[in-house]
Amino acid sequence: MSIKYTPDHEWIKVDGDSATIGITHHAQDALGDIVFVDLPEVGKSFAARDIAGVVESVKAAADVYMPVSGEIIEVNEALRADPSLANSDPLQAGWFFKVRLAQPGELDALMDEAAYAAFSAA
Repeated sequence: MSIKYTPDHEWIKVDGDSATIGITHHAQDALGDIVFVDLPEVGKSFAARDIAGVVESVKAAADVYMPVSGEIIEVNEALRADPSLANSDPLQAGWFFKVRLAQPGELDALMDEAAYAAFSAA
């Protein structure tokens, strides 16, 4: 499984023809205490860069963008019930949704961990 990152501070962990998506440590740190998440409907398809959800914190609200084109195959109901999981464990228990990849080649345009670290430090 490889993890890629977007300029909008989402991560995507690929496993075969599907992937898990969430927000990065940097994003949750910038947002502060997350109090609400709006997750997409299972079965809905999105193009890369479409808004797929919303995350709200005590400080701000932010859109969650689709890193790649795909169909939502699962959402994290535990996150809906306890949005603070996006703060406490953004790369594991705080994932947002899973997608079936429509165009795996789109992953090539995303950043690897080193590139994302340099990007988010700038």
